[in-house]
Amino acid sequence: MTMSHNTTTFFDLIRHGEPAGGPMFRGSKDDPLSDTGWQQMNAAITDEDQWDLIVTSPLLRCRAFATQLAEQRRIPLHQEPRLREIAFGDWEGRTSDSIMADTPEALTRFWSDPVSYPPPGGEAITEFRQRVASAWQHWQRQATGQRVLVVCHGGVIRMVLAEVMSIPSERSFSALNVPYACRSRIRVDESEHGRLSCLQMHGR
Repeated sequence: MTMSHNTTTFFDLIRHGEPAGGPMFRGSKDDPLSDTGWQQMNAAITDEDQWDLIVTSPLLRCRAFATQLAEQRRIPLHQEPRLREIAFGDWEGRTSDSIMADTPEALTRFWSDPVSYPPPGGEAITEFRQRVASAWQHWQRQATGQRVLVVCHGGVIRMVLAEVMSIPSERSFSALNVPYACRSRIRVDESEHGRLSCLQMHGR
């Protein structure tokens, strides 16, 4: 008689805190966290939190906090380049207000349907989702049975949750609010019936 083999993996996704320079379309622009951003991240983590592994975007606003936490708690740390934020092209470094002043319809269309109306010169949503999904699949295999903290970006979290919850790419940006230092917990169960993932918690 064969024994069934079930494993459960937990992923805690956390968005970076406020970066230096204030709100803007940052994308691949590599700003560090502000003092407020550090406070937000430290407040979002508790002594009760326990992880076996930390995975981080290579961008400084994620990596610096992930590195500090990994050193403090002696947890293995992996940088995952596929978890960097979407590249916003011509919008990088600009605020919503400045884009609205120039091309208001462009921003409105992007939020309602980013697939059809990507940022000018930016990364296509379909390609962004594909690279995030490939990282997500990889770490589900790599970290089976462990508790994993993923330090990443608002866009990345939206893509992972879109995969878990089968949200179409057209709705992926507008369907979820992901503020600074927002945490999401995903439970992944694997059995002889396959892999089942569900969102257990989302918010601050």
